[in-house]
Amino acid sequence: MRPFHTLTEQLASRLLANNYTVATAESCTGGGIGACLTGLAGSSTWFHGGIISYTDKSKQELLGVSLDSLKTHGAVSEAVVREMAQGARRKLDTSLAVAVSGVAGPDGGSDEKPVGTVWIGWVNQDGFVSSRCFHFAGDRYAVREATIEAALEGLISLLEQPIGKVDERP
Repeated sequence: MRPFHTLTEQLASRLLANNYTVATAESCTGGGIGACLTGLAGSSTWFHGGIISYTDKSKQELLGVSLDSLKTHGAVSEAVVREMAQGARRKLDTSLAVAVSGVAGPDGGSDEKPVGTVWIGWVNQDGFVSSRCFHFAGDRYAVREATIEAALEGLISLLEQPIGKVDERP
């Protein structure tokens, strides 16, 4: 996970400057974001932990994602990553959280959600949520790496230009 060391250092610096903490809720990255964060010495100061919720059942039980959201929108959806991010922030008692869910491949894609489709959600210290859909190219490894990078960049951006009440509800 060395390629993300610079991003992790940037994030750590901003978290420490604001006295914030962060948590992760990961599906398609399987803990890759958390591995990047803990690769930096001293991360226990600002990283409270992560929840790998690979199945719908674990998303419900560990993060409080509603069955209705999963049935209506599917695991790879805006609604679900938003709930995942909120659940991680709440369960791990942090200022911020990031959540990812996607189709890394090589199987599992559909016409509506082809391989490389990833939703990422971020929640800030005030409980407001932002989310974005990405379409990454490449094999499973490339999709997962691109997801980790986008998640970290989004956290940094969140600290530079905080989302507010205009973006969404807690």
